[in-house]
Amino acid sequence: MRGILLDTNMYVAFKRGDEDVVEMLRLADDIAISATVLGELLAGFAGGRREGTNREELAAFLDSPRVRIVDVDADTADCYARIYTLLRHKGKPIPTNDLWIAASALQHGLMLVSRDEHFRAIEGLAIASHPNQLVP
Repeated sequence: MRGILLDTNMYVAFKRGDEDVVEMLRLADDIAISATVLGELLAGFAGGRREGTNREELAAFLDSPRVRIVDVDADTADCYARIYTLLRHKGKPIPTNDLWIAASALQHGLMLVSRDEHFRAIEGLAIASHPNQLVP
């Protein structure tokens, strides 16, 4: 199966024990998290009462040999610019962080695992929100 890039909402669902997300992660050989998603998670942790615990659990997740962080670089920025322009012409803007997340998925040829429907406006972006949408 092709690799996946996990959106923030799906990591949260995983930590809450959502069976569909747990199954998606079980099926994936390659699980990526973008630096943008990492930033969103850490910001959420900082605003909560379980920051230490959440950071420890995230560190354990990231320590898995199947999980990697994908950084933002010049190629990501180029993908971002193309997506931004496309969506602007369509009149369908999406949040800035989600542009970076989509750009990371496209750059690395990963399927984006998210429940945010606005990603569907991005041509060429493979998206899954349920295990049966993962293509081997």
